[in-house]
Amino acid sequence: MTTASALDIVQSIYDGFARDDLDVVLGFCAEGVVIVQDPRLPWGGRFVGRVGVIQFIMKLAEAIDSALAAEQLFRSGDQIVQYGRTQGTVRRTGSPFDVPECHVWTIRDGLVERADFYIDTTAMLAALAL
Repeated sequence: MTTASALDIVQSIYDGFARDDLDVVLGFCAEGVVIVQDPRLPWGGRFVGRVGVIQFIMKLAEAIDSALAAEQLFRSGDQIVQYGRTQGTVRRTGSPFDVPECHVWTIRDGLVERADFYIDTTAMLAALAL
């Protein structure tokens, strides 16, 4: 896989998220895809398969209304790394947040095998508690 194609895949996934186009997102996921985020978050945990992707997205959307502000997207070995900020509001309270984050995507054979989502959990939990 060339660097450009792996980067293009991840960018297409972000574009799909921005348009709320779940078909695009799922179309780039391997059957056994794994998503991992800090389990202390309401949407955190380990999610497996395309059904797991849907569960993750639903939990996330129930808790927050957010948009990704990517600062950098680059290839590191067989992974694509994105870092930036997640910005939005907490649905329950309307409290705003602007929190640093990093996503590490493992792409093989043109599909996402794994996505590890890292966030400043302390800052996000503080925003959720307001």
